[in-house]
Amino acid sequence: MPSLERTYAAACQWNRPPARDRAAIAKNVDHIIEMTTQAVVGYRPLHRIGLVVFPEFAWCAPMYERAEELLEHQALEVPNELTDKLVRTAKGLGVLIQAGSLIERDPRHPGLAFNTTLLIGPDGILSRYRKVNPWIPWEVHASPADVPGYRDPLFPVVDTEIGRLGVATCYDWLFPEVTRELALNGAEVLIRISAYMDPWGATAPMDWWTVVNRCRAIENVAYVVAANQGASLENYPPFSWPGGSMVVDFDGRILAQADAGPGEKIVIAPLDLAALRSARRERQLHNFLAHRRSGAYPASQAAGFRGPPDAAGHTIEGLTARIESEKKRLGYGTREDGR
Repeated sequence: MPSLERTYAAACQWNRPPARDRAAIAKNVDHIIEMTTQAVVGYRPLHRIGLVVFPEFAWCAPMYERAEELLEHQALEVPNELTDKLVRTAKGLGVLIQAGSLIERDPRHPGLAFNTTLLIGPDGILSRYRKVNPWIPWEVHASPADVPGYRDPLFPVVDTEIGRLGVATCYDWLFPEVTRELALNGAEVLIRISAYMDPWGATAPMDWWTVVNRCRAIENVAYVVAANQGASLENYPPFSWPGGSMVVDFDGRILAQADAGPGEKIVIAPLDLAALRSARRERQLHNFLAHRRSGAYPASQAAGFRGPPDAAGHTIEGLTARIESEKKRLGYGTREDGR
């Protein structure tokens, strides 16, 4: 696919009340369209916006404690009339939209709900990513990694005119294996959709949001476009979200960042693919993908946490029990003193 090599990305953050049903979800999708139009048209005299990214929960947050309730009140099959509206928007504006997250149901996997994000372009849905690491025990949707016989790629990367794009969702980014898989699958731009709440935000001393985004950019020699929730406390008590949506270059430099704190904001920054590709090709020092010794880490290949294979265990109580079981397998949390 021909490459533009230089374009701009817009990270859009969100401050809306939770959508508990499909009618409210439809209103949120209308707001995605509104903000996309504002970003692309508003900046057009200055820059071509090629990618617009929205945070996790932009369609809806998983507001229920059982997977069955997610399926009853919030889940949608893909494609649907709302994704069709987004495709029309992408075509009309000539832009790619990483459209936040929705709760998805799939007739191939009955009884399971997924936290899904879609990359949407003028020609349709370009990729579908299902969150591999739910924020357990509070998120009761399924991980595709736990589904027997799951055949779709866990870490898809799509080749577009603005580069090779891969996405992962919020808590996924606390597992460096996730973005490394995306980079090894060819991703040049790592997209983070997130609902990353206080106190792990953009303010020292617990500025995990900023530290992790910069680290993942450095270790994978990739751009990071990260859109975070900017929801205020009244929307999701007891949590507030610190915003701080940002774009980071492949050397970990912050190119743009919204100031910390709640509120809807849009920040933009350039994606220079020619510079990135030159760095990956020409560097001898600090070329982490080329220097990787995958055979040196056998412990990381050992079996780890496995979620329930069906909806029956996708409850807060069921996931808590599995966490305690994994602690015991690892040899801690088996005594009252935690050792």
